[in-house]
Amino acid sequence: MSKLPKEYKFIDVSDYGRSIARLIANVFKNTSVTPVQVTVGFIISGLTAILCMLSDYYWAAAFFLILKSILDAADGELARVKNTPSYTGRYLDSVADIILNLLFFTTIAYISHTNIIYALLAFLGVQLQGTLYNYYYVILRNNSNGDTTSRVFEDSSPTAMNGEKQQVVDTLFKAYKFLYGRFDRAIYLLDPKAVESKPFPNWFMTCVSIFGLGFQLLLISIMLVMKLSNYIIPFFIAYSGFILILIAIRKTIR
Repeated sequence: MSKLPKEYKFIDVSDYGRSIARLIANVFKNTSVTPVQVTVGFIISGLTAILCMLSDYYWAAAFFLILKSILDAADGELARVKNTPSYTGRYLDSVADIILNLLFFTTIAYISHTNIIYALLAFLGVQLQGTLYNYYYVILRNNSNGDTTSRVFEDSSPTAMNGEKQQVVDTLFKAYKFLYGRFDRAIYLLDPKAVESKPFPNWFMTCVSIFGLGFQLLLISIMLVMKLSNYIIPFFIAYSGFILILIAIRKTIR
């Protein structure tokens, strides 16, 4: 099942690994492998990328960053082909992403001898970028009768689906709110009327997808293999300036 109806599908530049993710999902469709286990796989891949960065194996680091991105898509694909959506997987995925992102940028600061304050600024910028993308994407899905596992406003813990425990969902939801709540609120305050919009044009969502985590990891990978690690942190700080530009464009859409 697709997240969006056919007419609202857009070219997502952050989703370059989707076809491989679907292959992985189909391989494990009739096995005992669960989406949560695939999520654990992308956590391991992300941590391996960090070890490779620390060891100056930048090509290997790039490989594991991109593998992490592919597996990040594969867990959701596996949930769809097995028809086992879950809030456990949805929140675990998000919590793992933000923790790994923080580790990525602190590691990059270490190998590039960059002040940790700048690394934290880049991390905050990346999270705001990703939050804007997710905000618009979830609004589009909700306004076009697409997948509704993710909600525009994550105000309360959802009722656990079949096969998952409410206590686990509640715990992961609290972690999600703690880690993402301020980012969600900041983006909402910048564009509160977006939720009232008609489905966004496909071209606009393609532009917003430059803030998807997959594309961010691809940019980091490219800069690592080009031996531009010193420029990664300042680049992502500056890259955050496009947040205001995309919000301004969204406000002109009627």
